[in-house]
Amino acid sequence: MAPFQTGDNVADQAREEDAIRGIVERLKNAFSATHSPAEVEAAVAKAHASFVDRPVREFVPVLVERQARSILDNHPADNA
Repeated sequence: MAPFQTGDNVADQAREEDAIRGIVERLKNAFSATHSPAEVEAAVAKAHASFVDRPVREFVPVLVERQARSILDNHPADNA
């Protein structure tokens, strides 16, 4: 998970982390035929890291999911 800036609300941080875990699980299910769980986790981590410096966190999970889906859609599986 990406680190939060000092002073962030702990409850907001926990909500975002829960949302990211949910995204990982949804995408593992959605891409199970074409990508390994590790590839899905890496795509989500890469997407999430791209938002680390963004001060407004409310929509980060939605944006992470969109970006991770795009990564997975556009990159064939390593084992394919």
